[in-house]
Amino acid sequence: MLAHRVTMVGSGSRFASFGRGALNPLLSCARMNWMDSSRTRNGIMAAVVLTLALACPTAPADATGRPALRASQAELQHSLNALAQRAQPGVLGVDVLDLRSGIEVQVNAHRAYPMMSVFKAPLAAAILSQIDSGQLASGQKVILKRADVVAGSAVPSIGAGFHGEQMTFTVEQLLTATVSQSDNTAADALVKLAGGPQAVTAFLRAHGIKGMRVDLDEAGLGRLFEDLGPDGKLGTHESPQQAHRRQKRGYKAFLGDPRNRSTPLAAVAFLRKLHNHELLSPTSTRHLLRLLQAQTVPRRLRAGLSSDIQLADKCGTSYSLDGETAAYNDIGILTWPDGHTVIVAAFLMGSRASRAQRDALFADLARSIATTLHPSPAGENPRPQKPPASQAR
Repeated sequence: MLAHRVTMVGSGSRFASFGRGALNPLLSCARMNWMDSSRTRNGIMAAVVLTLALACPTAPADATGRPALRASQAELQHSLNALAQRAQPGVLGVDVLDLRSGIEVQVNAHRAYPMMSVFKAPLAAAILSQIDSGQLASGQKVILKRADVVAGSAVPSIGAGFHGEQMTFTVEQLLTATVSQSDNTAADALVKLAGGPQAVTAFLRAHGIKGMRVDLDEAGLGRLFEDLGPDGKLGTHESPQQAHRRQKRGYKAFLGDPRNRSTPLAAVAFLRKLHNHELLSPTSTRHLLRLLQAQTVPRRLRAGLSSDIQLADKCGTSYSLDGETAAYNDIGILTWPDGHTVIVAAFLMGSRASRAQRDALFADLARSIATTLHPSPAGENPRPQKPPASQAR
């Protein structure tokens, strides 16, 4: 069964502002007419009623748009429900918030999903917060040793290019690699620098963000997935069959583990507060948004958007085992040239779809959001974004 909700957030109808203050001049005029002509009370009441009748048609321009907004909500809700059905037997959780209209549409949004590399966005925010407070500096040097290298990144980065027994990086280099290139080695270095995973969760809670938690770094997630002990070492002389059974145990344990998870609602709350400068200084806010905009691989939501829409996003991906992918995610801020901003968080868990099918699901989600909440003027056909040949994947 799909869990969905449609809400309207924001300023509300302008009818609410048409109150006593707006009628004071008219009532004053009515009192003068009373004094001048000694009309009866019934006459005054009739004048007031007439005044209200004449005023109401010119009340809020907002009111005439409400049916259109409700239609957009219903259309987008229908699209989200259809995408969630299409994702089955996997579970697709989505929250969409339009900052201009206040429309918020959800499906399976209260459930907590594995974040995978999505956690690198709040991690970077926690680091930038410490830079804002003077605890860290962007040019501060960090020494990484060969033992600190963790496999995995969206594009070849610090881990893939590591040479020798140790290398030195600045905090800024680690931030870029973590957010824009999704490098696991850089992310784990920042987790240590932040004070551990619990420091990232504490940062979120301090800013009123619940439903998102960071408990493990990338190395910890890897040990969980591989069903390894605390030392992260494999048993000796393990057969392929034994390795597969161990990985199946790890995969099952990962899907049942509550750590490093977020609800779509919490992810949207995080991005909304980031966008509204509620988490960081203006300089650090702009910097993190630029780092998120620079993530061009993987292309999930981005693949369904026209080239004029700016996307600041962070993806997260688990490996697949026996045809099932534990986690496939993308959260982001969509901004049109006119400043219209929509925030979306999409998490797909336990999917048995192929990679191409999963990518199409996310692209169709982004396309539905764009066409429903910001339709193009008649006659315009926005061109979809095309990835550089070197980055298409």
